[in-house]
Amino acid sequence: MKLTVEERPDLEEAEVTIRCPAIDRRVRAIMATANAVDCRLLGTDGTGTFIVEPSEVLYAETVDGRTFLYGRDRVLESPLRLYELEEALAGTEFVRASKSLIVNFDHVRALRPYLNARLELVLDNGESVIASRQYAPAIKQKIGL
Repeated sequence: MKLTVEERPDLEEAEVTIRCPAIDRRVRAIMATANAVDCRLLGTDGTGTFIVEPSEVLYAETVDGRTFLYGRDRVLESPLRLYELEEALAGTEFVRASKSLIVNFDHVRALRPYLNARLELVLDNGESVIASRQYAPAIKQKIGL
């Protein structure tokens, strides 16, 4: 891979151009990283409101109409609905796993078959979440199965 950086003071904002023979896993990862650079999420707990980097979020889940962001050591409530969160994170490594769950694929360490054609996603903190059979094919496609 060849990387070229050109500094141009006349530009108002950074511009990224990717030239490739085909869009593969590496190119998608570069695109996801570039999209995630400017993305910030807000989350609240009992003590205040926090700015959260998407990379810190393992998964987001809706429970009783409220959306929660799960990190390694804390859970924050998001003011966004799950579909709004999914739109904000479009182009990143977040993947819809069920009607009420999106998962940061950067934190998925293993996939296991589960009952009724579902998938168990094992996260790097040891926690597991279940992907519904409706979304399992998209997850398998993401890893090239």
